[in-house]
Amino acid sequence: MDYFLNQLINGLCQGAIYALMAIGYSVVVGVVGMVTFTHGEVIMIGSFAGYYIFLLWGNNLLLGFIAGFGASWILGILVYKVCYERFFNAPRHISLLCTIGFSMLVKNLAQLIFGPNQKPMLEIIPIKFFALGSIRISLVQIVIVGTVIVLAVGLSMLFNKTKFGIMLKAVSQDKTAAYLMGINVKRIAMMGNCLGCGLGGIGGLLLGIYYQSLQATMGGSMGMKAFASSVMGGLTDVRFSALGGLIIGVVENLGITISSASFRDIFAFGFLILVLVVRPQGFTAKLREKI
Repeated sequence: MDYFLNQLINGLCQGAIYALMAIGYSVVVGVVGMVTFTHGEVIMIGSFAGYYIFLLWGNNLLLGFIAGFGASWILGILVYKVCYERFFNAPRHISLLCTIGFSMLVKNLAQLIFGPNQKPMLEIIPIKFFALGSIRISLVQIVIVGTVIVLAVGLSMLFNKTKFGIMLKAVSQDKTAAYLMGINVKRIAMMGNCLGCGLGGIGGLLLGIYYQSLQATMGGSMGMKAFASSVMGGLTDVRFSALGGLIIGVVENLGITISSASFRDIFAFGFLILVLVVRPQGFTAKLREKI
């Protein structure tokens, strides 16, 4: 039972990271209106940006977050310019294929620049545990969950309390109506894409800190976890996408309590298939007409 409870805590922490990645993915899809397969590489770039900042300037967590967010934001601009901007009125499979090609390009360039081998992340947060009866919670887990909560609350305030957030919501709901209201739709769509990419970059950095390692090929599996979590939320609902990420993290870790850790992905994607078979719209109230 103690092992089960500790794995539940691990699952909640890992699920919080997946939730942040899924939030970023949902923001991209919601504002741009197109599915992306570059999110995994965005996550990877954010992780490496923070890693090299830690190497150069020490264990400055805030500076690492800024670097991860900034690097992913810049990559988001490139993704938007190459894969989205010219294809708003084109069939959607064109931009989708562009994101797949761009993802492969970034992945291979990252392997050339950073090397194909796994790199050890520095000990950014001291290894310290707090005991709650038989449950052990690490300082790393507390920092990660706290960071995700702060970012989620900040994003909610951005969407509901600022002019920029209201424009993002307007563009995500109806681009034509937003254009008629005087909103620069392409500019806001690019900013929304960059915002979602930045959140994904911070998620990648948190993942590297949690597992104390990172790799140029890590984006593949992490991008699919973010996509799976977002699918559970209907792709564009930030709240339910976050819930999907949280549940996937818990299911993964509870699954490996009865099997091997190498079956982690089987539990995650098996659960996704089960949810979609029972409820094709995911956790949302109704099916989305647009993806």
